[in-house]
Amino acid sequence: MVALRRSLKGCHMNDDTSGSSSSAVIRLAEVTKRYSGDGQSALSQVHLDVTAGEALAVMGPSGSGKSTLLNLVAGLDRPTSGTVTVAGQRIDKLSETGLARFRRRQIGMIFQFFNLLDDLTVEDNILLPAQLAGLRRGAALARARELLATLRIERHRNAYPGRLSGGERQRVAIARALVNRPALLLADEPTGALDTATGEEIGELLRGLNAAGQTLVLVTHNPDLAACYASRTVRLVDGRLASDRLAGSAAGGAAAAGGAHVRFAGGTGAGVPR
Repeated sequence: MVALRRSLKGCHMNDDTSGSSSSAVIRLAEVTKRYSGDGQSALSQVHLDVTAGEALAVMGPSGSGKSTLLNLVAGLDRPTSGTVTVAGQRIDKLSETGLARFRRRQIGMIFQFFNLLDDLTVEDNILLPAQLAGLRRGAALARARELLATLRIERHRNAYPGRLSGGERQRVAIARALVNRPALLLADEPTGALDTATGEEIGELLRGLNAAGQTLVLVTHNPDLAACYASRTVRLVDGRLASDRLAGSAAGGAAAAGGAHVRFAGGTGAGVPR
């Protein structure tokens, strides 16, 4: 296991994209979402491509549509109009059963308040998505223990979440999100309930995952987090895509639609197995 590196100072990046894929893991086309027939749109005519291996931060004020966008990508909600394609599949056309199956196999989710099951041990929390996906017990257990070791929480595998610190619980949540090797990792304010130092450690883990090739979409209110952990930032205002910038671009410069992404160099965090 590669040791967790503390490298937030400077947040240096690597502009080598020679190994990146141009295939879109997420494609939103003309997506509008209304929660009432004549009300204001939560999202309005949004176009967005996210390529494989990209780390995208979604920012915007409260009520701008960030959570709606994340829910649509996760298949937790459906657009009023437009199409949502994730990992090559039109998920807006799937049945509820199909969506549940798709999420288990292709989507990993990390939440601000962890969403762990308090009556299950750490190991059983991590195993649950693998069991729901039909993975053989032996293979699931091997994967869970691999993640427990890599994320440095192996000694807590028989503990219950209530006995862990916030940072430890978020590491468990990350392991749970990764157990099925998802095509896409969605993180909704993953450091919002943590102190600054612990939040930086979790951010380093996410950065290490992206450096290893994991496609990541991060929702945050914090521009410093976006600058350190994402290679591209989009900003929503009143349900519309107001800006789309690559990390390090000059203020006002917009990234090309579906443009190249930038990988982090140095301090890539833990070598989390894919």
